[in-house]
Amino acid sequence: MKTFNVPIIYRSPLITAIKNRRRQEDRMKKDFKPTLLDFGALKILLARHFGFCYGVENAIEIAFKTVEENPGKRIFLLSEMIHNPHVNSDLLEKGVQFIMDTSGQQLVPWDTLQPDDIVIIPAFGTTLEIEARLSELGISPLQYNTTCPFVERVWNKAEQIGQKNYTVIVHGKPGHEETRATFSHSRHNTPTVVVKDMSEARLLGEFITGQRAAAEFPALFKGQYSPGFDVTKDLQRVGVVNQTTMLATETQAIADYIRGVIMDRYQLTEADVSERFADTRDTLCYATNDNQSAVNGLLQEPGDLAIVVGGYNSSNTSHLVELCEEKLPTYFISSEEKILSRDEILHWDFHHKQELHSHHFLPDQAPVTILLTSGASCPDALVEGVIRKLAGFYGVNIDEAAMS
Repeated sequence: MKTFNVPIIYRSPLITAIKNRRRQEDRMKKDFKPTLLDFGALKILLARHFGFCYGVENAIEIAFKTVEENPGKRIFLLSEMIHNPHVNSDLLEKGVQFIMDTSGQQLVPWDTLQPDDIVIIPAFGTTLEIEARLSELGISPLQYNTTCPFVERVWNKAEQIGQKNYTVIVHGKPGHEETRATFSHSRHNTPTVVVKDMSEARLLGEFITGQRAAAEFPALFKGQYSPGFDVTKDLQRVGVVNQTTMLATETQAIADYIRGVIMDRYQLTEADVSERFADTRDTLCYATNDNQSAVNGLLQEPGDLAIVVGGYNSSNTSHLVELCEEKLPTYFISSEEKILSRDEILHWDFHHKQELHSHHFLPDQAPVTILLTSGASCPDALVEGVIRKLAGFYGVNIDEAAMS
């Protein structure tokens, strides 16, 4: 796989050495057992896969290279390049400006942009409408494009099945930048509707079967369907794609459910189901799959608590937290700075969108076993920082420990 020129401040010699060793031992990536860092009184189980993915490293390389090669020019990002506050803060410090926030609210008016300005498309991609707006301003929308190739793969799949007269069902968070972009590209080719979870998939199933009246659809899926969507006609042939960072198991469950509804509604068999349900296979990116599988492997081991590191608005990271929460106390932090002391930690409750201040998060007894992972937009340097902070509470110098 291609390697990228990512700023050294995001790298970690410790994590790099661990990852390189695991790659040598498991070239086919079939072993999802964690790596044990045994510091005596403290044991850290590090997930097999975590941290920067291909799309994130690609975006970082393009963005920082663009800044370096264009001194004196005004450089803008459509919104956060990735969902990590440290990386976005570094870009802001270099003079990059965000045109919108993550919800799409305007921060820089379009009419203040000039043809010689540089506008970088973030890793999530963008809508066709925004591409058109940039073109109208005389700015080439794709000259500085960091859209993840795995996001573009979803767009291509949606276009392929749309050309065969299938309606596209997008499993994603309606307000997420990537879902907004995928919805825009898909609806350009075919009727499209977004479902955020299994509950909404079941609602959609009731429209497919006719259990719900078509008149109810606009209110129940407000803002989540393409213009002119005809419930009675556009749900007869469908296919499911997704926001690449959703839970793999949930996407599969939604696809299986919709497929079953279609089969029952039209009395189809396995031999002829493709007449009305498109084979989209799995449109999750490899990193999302690997990181979620690695957390499942991590959770097979006994532990006292889990720590997940990443941006609080990172979808892929929140799903790792979700998996860990099912098994043991879990603390979602953005960096080691959130670990205030051995007794106090600030951590994010993504369910209620609030930061919590917890005490006595580390057990009194020893040894303590901590399960540790991070999201696909989290620098390895932050994970090393967390390891060092935790090790310090137990009088461990990890540099000396690593050499012994």
